[in-house]
Amino acid sequence: MSAKDTFHNAVRSALEKDNWTITHDPLRIKTEDIELYVDLGAERIIAAQKSGQKIAVEIKSFLGTSAVSEFYIALGQTLTYRTALRIEQPNRILYLAISWDTYRDFFIRKLIQDVIAEHQIKLLIFDPVTKEVLLWKE
Repeated sequence: MSAKDTFHNAVRSALEKDNWTITHDPLRIKTEDIELYVDLGAERIIAAQKSGQKIAVEIKSFLGTSAVSEFYIALGQTLTYRTALRIEQPNRILYLAISWDTYRDFFIRKLIQDVIAEHQIKLLIFDPVTKEVLLWKE
């Protein structure tokens, strides 16, 4: 299991403020021969339904020297985790959590937007200072 991301606690708090219950920290996904750990698993009961919404959240800080290199890693992890979840927990939706600054400075670039759209990556955009979810991008 790898170390927690710099923004792990901020995202956890933001989800809790947004009425999500953290069910796993981290969320373990066991396939036939590989064990993976997504940063968080959460659930929210919807009043109109008996069953809840379940998500998994992979958190990336993008604080290194190369946003492009970090994007490669985040994309690879996200695609791998999404495939594993589809097999082991198909009712759980995966989100990549990034800060507002990362979204504003890097993720709005056309190529990055095209990659996100092509691979249908869902984003959770948060403010690490106020610890709030600012935007869910489907």
